[in-house]
Amino acid sequence: MFIDEARIRIKAGDGGNGCMAFRREKFVPKGGPSGGDGGHGGDILMSSSLSHNTLVHFRFNPEHKAQRGGHGLGSNCSGSQGDSTTLKVPIGTLLYDDETGELIHDFARANETIVIARGGRGGRGNQHFATSTHQAPREHELGRSGEARNYRLELRLLADAGLVGYPNVGKSTLISRISAAKPKVANYAFTTLEPNLGVVSVGDWPHELSFTVADLPGLIEGAHLGHGLGIQFLKHIERTSVIVHLVDVSDGSGRPDPVEDFKVITAELKSFDPALASKPTILVAAKADVANPDKLKKLTAMAKRRKLPFFLISAVSGEGIDKLKFALADMVAIHRPIPVDVEPLPDIKLRPSYPPPPNSAKGRA
Repeated sequence: MFIDEARIRIKAGDGGNGCMAFRREKFVPKGGPSGGDGGHGGDILMSSSLSHNTLVHFRFNPEHKAQRGGHGLGSNCSGSQGDSTTLKVPIGTLLYDDETGELIHDFARANETIVIARGGRGGRGNQHFATSTHQAPREHELGRSGEARNYRLELRLLADAGLVGYPNVGKSTLISRISAAKPKVANYAFTTLEPNLGVVSVGDWPHELSFTVADLPGLIEGAHLGHGLGIQFLKHIERTSVIVHLVDVSDGSGRPDPVEDFKVITAELKSFDPALASKPTILVAAKADVANPDKLKKLTAMAKRRKLPFFLISAVSGEGIDKLKFALADMVAIHRPIPVDVEPLPDIKLRPSYPPPPNSAKGRA
């Protein structure tokens, strides 16, 4: 099941309470206070993982908690630290604050780890309140509560190229020919109900180039109004470097004008995000084995006017597949974002220096 949105509720561990105790040992008539500190509560962390490609594990398990810290003990023994909890998300996940809508983090790389909820500080035992004039303190601190947060997760697949077009134009068949992906292929509209990813390799070692291609569910006119499958999956091509626009030039589609098909889908992309219309685009005339000559001529003339790279292919017979694959590899190599060196993430295991609380709670631990 492909799930690309989820909401979660998290609660970091509470800090343990400080202990009130006094030494009672033989030959130590004035032992003094010996209450230990409470342990800090566990943090909740989030980390990007290559082994995850969907958010389905959050859809059915939206609540996550970390372990609370142990209470302090006598003989100056501190409570145990609470275990932290790490939540794994796919690369390309956006983390939003569900209440304010603020973007907290974009997990664009593998093994990025951040703290999304801090555990509570443990309370101090009565040993810390002893002074020269107050040698038998009965004060101790309660543990602080861990942070509680509501977050929204949104997955946007990271692909170098995205396949778009009307339903049943051959996108799934094409990705199955140029990669090892095995999407469902059938002769009816809306066969693809969720995005598929495929890895394409071009050339031979050591000059081999690999890139990823996303096959998106088909669009129709009015998709931005919710027609068909709507535009809920178009967010997955916002990160792509190149768009591959497939147009059916056979008579099987029932649509008379392939140029109009191209304009309609381009308008739907633009209505979703104007930046998509400016992305580098390759125009592909699909189903060359059963092409209508008049449709092919009109589409070829339009591609020439717009100065779009144009390819005629048949995913069934294999015609033009290699030419398209190499041209796509060249365009991806040109337009793929150059990785930028980023500052290393801070050590997430280091806790901030907690300031002493202004007040202390009295009573038994």
